[in-house]
Amino acid sequence: MTHGTDGIDSTTYGTFGNGGSRSGEPEPQYILKMFGEVVKTFRKRARLTQEQFAPLVGYSPETVASIEQGRRLPPPDFAERADCVLDAFGVILAAAKHLTRRKGLASWFRQWAELELSALSLYTYECRLVPGLLQTPAYARTLFTDQLPPLGDEQIEAQLAARLERQRLLRERPNTSFSFILEEHLFLRDLGGEEVTRELLDHILDLSELRNVDVQIMPLARHHHAGLDGPMQLLETPDHQWFGYLEGQEHGQFVSDLKVLSALQMRCASMRSQALSLDHSKSLMRQMRGAR
Repeated sequence: MTHGTDGIDSTTYGTFGNGGSRSGEPEPQYILKMFGEVVKTFRKRARLTQEQFAPLVGYSPETVASIEQGRRLPPPDFAERADCVLDAFGVILAAAKHLTRRKGLASWFRQWAELELSALSLYTYECRLVPGLLQTPAYARTLFTDQLPPLGDEQIEAQLAARLERQRLLRERPNTSFSFILEEHLFLRDLGGEEVTRELLDHILDLSELRNVDVQIMPLARHHHAGLDGPMQLLETPDHQWFGYLEGQEHGQFVSDLKVLSALQMRCASMRSQALSLDHSKSLMRQMRGAR
């Protein structure tokens, strides 16, 4: 189990995409920095500022800056666009081949993680624990500390860093719509203790104020529930293609079959109507926070 639907590399055995493998190899941060330096060097060779270069590759100056500084993995099409715009002789494309690993992320999850970087929308339903994108450091650390088989200190820190890095998506992609449906019992469990839960509720309430983030609570008492088959994620790409991701105890499954996607979309739409409204969800979270 990856503890947060974000493919943290721990005890997971992947069936993601065309198959996966168990991997404990983190991506050295210097690989991202080296790729960023390559892009920056060719950009300067072309005598372009970040502000001038960004629209030519279809991304914001902030995204370009993050890539050049080695703070984020480039979107899937960035390297090809950059190589073409900067007439880089294939050097940027060649450098991008070394970016197949992301620190703390399981190999089978990376395909999904790369799609997230440029997604138009991301829908998440969770019934087991609070999704990785919404977790606080204290909540995430509790999950990693409780992991079985136990993790070493270095593994915990690497996975925590990967989780926090991935959470930047919520604020760095204001044009991406993030929608979460969370079961009420996720907060009633008090995982990590009352203080951890109170901080978690404050954090999610804060995120729910962002224009691109919707959080709905599925109440404990619900006579009809479309999500009983388990957690799921749905993602829309800039080309308006849809993909899904289903996570189990020891694997993650990438979904591209249109028939399966149609069923997942129907369930997600139904759950959005079955869950509390946005305002009522915030009210319930404030009540749960005040009770602690």
